[in-house]
Amino acid sequence: MLQSPPWELDALPEAAFVTTTVPLFEGAPRFLARLAAARPFGSPAALFEAAERIALAMPEDEQRELIDAHPRLGAPPGSVSALSYVEQGYDREVADAAAEAERSHVDAQLERLNREYEARFGFRYCVRVAGRPRSALLREFEDALSRPVADERRRALRAVVDIARDRWLKTRHTREGE
Repeated sequence: MLQSPPWELDALPEAAFVTTTVPLFEGAPRFLARLAAARPFGSPAALFEAAERIALAMPEDEQRELIDAHPRLGAPPGSVSALSYVEQGYDREVADAAAEAERSHVDAQLERLNREYEARFGFRYCVRVAGRPRSALLREFEDALSRPVADERRRALRAVVDIARDRWLKTRHTREGE
């Protein structure tokens, strides 16, 4: 019986696996060590299923570390990773006066919401932006402030995995389309 070759990430040494997955999850070394130890996955789908299961089962301090590895929404462009830079729309913004005024308003709202959210929950707000303008995220960010802490932590952890899955798909598509 023919066996299929091991999936590429399963075949990597642990350090190489962690290095490869850092951009997907923005870091979080304890989570990435747990994820590396959970191999083999066999497929990207199984990787992200395991990532969500591990993230939801980790101790709370490790969950916060994973969530907080992501930049704040509206963080200064120079302070975010290359993938977050594109996801948060900094590469598409027009610098005319009207766009600048709107961006300043949205940035002020995001700054306020980030402060309120982090004070209430003790971790950063994390959501899959997926190219949406930051202004479109304000309403759901506001709504999150009224959720129970445990529910919001689970939602944020699932968002971290959704972001990683989206990044994986985009990087695979880019490499295969070259």
